[in-house]
Amino acid sequence: MYRLSIDIGGTFTDVVLEGDAITSLKVLTTPDAPERAALAGSAALLEENGLAFKDVASVVHGTTLATNALIERRGARTALITTEGFRDVLEMGYERRFDQYDVDIELPPPLVPREWRLTLAERMDAYGVPLRAPRREDVARLAEVLAEAGIEAVAIGFLHATANSAHERQVADWLASMLDSSVTICISSEVSPEIREYDRFSTVAANAYVRPLMSRYLERFDTEMRARGFAGEFLLMLSGGGLTTVEQARRMPIRLVESGPAGGVALGARVSREIGIERMLAFDMGGTTAKICFLEKAEPATARRFEVARAWRDIKGSGLPVRIPTTELVEIGAGGGSIARRDSLGRLAVGPQSAGAAPGPACYGLGGEDPTITDANVVLGKLSPEGFAGGRLALRPALARTAIETHVVAPLGLSSAEWAAAGIAEIGEEAMANAARVHAIEQGKDISRYTLMASGGAGPLHAARLAEKLGIDTIVIPAFAGVGSAVGFLSAPVAYEVARSVLARTDRIDLARITVLQADMAEEAGAVVGPALAGNAAVETDLAAELRYEGQGHALRVPLAGPIDSEAAIEAMRQAFVDAYRAVYGAYLYDNAVELVALTLTAKGPERAQHVAGDAGSAHAATNIGQVPVFDPVAGETVQAARYRRDDETPGATFVGPMVIVEDQTTTYAPAGWSGIVHPLGHLVLRREGGAA
Repeated sequence: MYRLSIDIGGTFTDVVLEGDAITSLKVLTTPDAPERAALAGSAALLEENGLAFKDVASVVHGTTLATNALIERRGARTALITTEGFRDVLEMGYERRFDQYDVDIELPPPLVPREWRLTLAERMDAYGVPLRAPRREDVARLAEVLAEAGIEAVAIGFLHATANSAHERQVADWLASMLDSSVTICISSEVSPEIREYDRFSTVAANAYVRPLMSRYLERFDTEMRARGFAGEFLLMLSGGGLTTVEQARRMPIRLVESGPAGGVALGARVSREIGIERMLAFDMGGTTAKICFLEKAEPATARRFEVARAWRDIKGSGLPVRIPTTELVEIGAGGGSIARRDSLGRLAVGPQSAGAAPGPACYGLGGEDPTITDANVVLGKLSPEGFAGGRLALRPALARTAIETHVVAPLGLSSAEWAAAGIAEIGEEAMANAARVHAIEQGKDISRYTLMASGGAGPLHAARLAEKLGIDTIVIPAFAGVGSAVGFLSAPVAYEVARSVLARTDRIDLARITVLQADMAEEAGAVVGPALAGNAAVETDLAAELRYEGQGHALRVPLAGPIDSEAAIEAMRQAFVDAYRAVYGAYLYDNAVELVALTLTAKGPERAQHVAGDAGSAHAATNIGQVPVFDPVAGETVQAARYRRDDETPGATFVGPMVIVEDQTTTYAPAGWSGIVHPLGHLVLRREGGAA
């Protein structure tokens, strides 16, 4: 039974085939038609293994297409219909500036321009009691405006629709009968049924904006695979770490915005269980971005709010908020393709602009002339020209050196290309380390107590330096790290999360109402998950609650042991929040009542079976296949690093730095002071001299 996993990134498309063993390849992404590279790569990998699409039982796919459409504003012509008086909610946002001292601040423009934000005379009160019903003749008038403007997607977001969605559903039904069948219609009470109007309106607008594009893309991809003989199940990776059907993905594409990074986190969870790591920092670095996520006991931190399309990368508040279940991670513009340059202040700067797949880094020889982090690694000697991306792309060191000398050495007056390359790598690594430090502080964590797991095509190259900056002593480079997100997709269960706002003090919760609410949530989530499960697989449910002290604006999420069905369950939930609040903020607020803000329920199928470690093997020195000259900025000179081929080594093989360990899809580098050993499951474990055993 073969499964195919496809991760389309900004630079490379990774394809993984799982059968009796795992095989993989990387191909350059085709930005104009992402499915083209994915289909070509899949066909090539299947052919290498003597297979065809008809032999594949399921395809699991993650993509950044929805995210890119929002960033590049390539979505559908979208309108918003909202309650009279609330036309400008998308424009007003939180009524604050993300950088209060920047006089030239550029706020992200709303996805829906003002002329396409239309209102209806309708109103629901905060408890869901209708105050004024919408009229069909008013909706007909709006339908004429929408048709005349050539609107392709309509988002409907009414005030207090989370308490009662009747008005949204009625207007959606009327519009569906009045507009062309090709027009997409989304309602906020279905896409994001939670309080806070700006977040809810922003989410439903984003979903409507990308749904035509994503629907066409997924239909095209599915059709092309089936034309090649594929007859299995096509599943999509969600931002929250679960899998869903292509039908559900087409309906709620906004839930796919972080599907690629979620695969790397899923891999981290699996590796944590296999090795027994209590605290892990999952670090994934590809060609365009780097992602960082904390995991505790193999469980990643999660959130229900995320920003996309930030006007200023890495500045919180400068993007479009969407309320979707997602892994709590930090994403920064520091990938292998991040461009180095002299900035306006005469300093060396790296990223966030990326060379991407076209034209790519200078060393690819595909027309790119700007120096990138990948070019720096070539000049430093960490990347060998041969064997890159499994031998499908021959690097050209001369082009990398020329790009760095032209755009960095000469403008900055540096002494050599090697020192310039070292500076490029150091700035990129410091950007990643700083993002991890800030994220740790925000999460209340001591980052030095974590084990770093590095994946992605560029992650293992920079893991050792990143660990040194963060005070981390142990690194895990998982098997197939270079295609880590795609491998992670194969570890993810079929899952779907729903949420509902509650807003009730814990001492005033209506048990009868909350019981009905939980049953409705379980039914909704189960209806999505059930059809995607094979056979009679059982559907499990996990509950979590978002709580806050009364009067506060932000809530903490705590897992629940079971449904809220008794006073004892309510008290257990309240105590869990108090403990969580103390852990995060270091304080108790004894005199404040606790308020339940929202409930979330996740329905999921069985977890993938955990790999069982085999013979650990006796410790033995790995086979050195040669020496590689690597420029070491700490030593201030070129040093000879031992070169190893990872695929040739067996469990128990040991390595000593400085070392370069090559494999088809990535390269691991560690300087002197680091040693490594191959784990029984094929993972590479690196430890720093003087660190914890």
